[in-house]
Amino acid sequence: MANTFALILVAVTLVTGLVWLLDHWVLVRFRAAKARQAQASAGSPLTAEAIEKLMTEPVWVEQCKGIFPVIAAVLVLRSFLYEPFQIPSGSMMPTLLEGDFILVNKYTYGLKEPVTNRTMLETGHPQRGDVIVFKYPENPRIDYIKRVIGLPGDRIIFRDKELYLQPACHDSKVCPQLQKINTTFVESGEFSQLGMPLEHYTEKLTTTKSHDILRNSFIPDRTGMYYQQPGQPVGEWVVPEGHYFAMGDNRDNSQDSRFWGFVPERNLVGKAVAIWMSFEFDRPAGSSVPSWIPTGVRFNRIGSIQ
Repeated sequence: MANTFALILVAVTLVTGLVWLLDHWVLVRFRAAKARQAQASAGSPLTAEAIEKLMTEPVWVEQCKGIFPVIAAVLVLRSFLYEPFQIPSGSMMPTLLEGDFILVNKYTYGLKEPVTNRTMLETGHPQRGDVIVFKYPENPRIDYIKRVIGLPGDRIIFRDKELYLQPACHDSKVCPQLQKINTTFVESGEFSQLGMPLEHYTEKLTTTKSHDILRNSFIPDRTGMYYQQPGQPVGEWVVPEGHYFAMGDNRDNSQDSRFWGFVPERNLVGKAVAIWMSFEFDRPAGSSVPSWIPTGVRFNRIGSIQ
């Protein structure tokens, strides 16, 4: 869907831009020649009103020239700077909630061609803990949002709802050891899923980055559904070069790398950096108000994404 919109945006920009150039270099001269011919045929100078009428561009040219700068600005902004997204599910709770509208920085991980998503200029790579938007590897027409847990070369283990990480070894003399990621219990019951209270924790992926996660103690790990990497036990993964391991913060309600594998670098769309608007859709059971109509605005959620 996103690629289709990008294709339409590029096509409209191209067509309206070509019309603008055609009018600037060709059509305006035809109109001027037509005005001179009409003046010669009249045998006397034309009135300013008559000249203006002859020089007026056709409606279709006027519309294209009016649309072009606007659509070109939108294309540049959306393709290379920032793009808005809406959070459609609860897989990133409590960091992101349904109804959050976020801004995604498109240039953090490289300037990409808007239709094919091919990187034209590298500007950086995801860091552990980043919240990223990417093309779902099993259906690139769908955009997913998750948190980067593993970088290329990292070893990841997820067992009994606990996350273990062994960062990639870049120095053969001193290699990092496998260690359990520290979590701190916050509270239980603030968030719920299907009527079941969720446990709220703070997880510290690095010495400088921490974020909130949710666990459902009533749901066991779905190890039987995990993606099994060749040569690795179930629930263990080694991130290949040029790929990333991503997980949702709502650990028991997220279809992520545990179930379908790794995120290729070419699928990256950008880094989620801020919530610019957040709507609430909660309403009493049996309400006649359509589900798509917001019931309120959560101004307290507007701000940067951790």
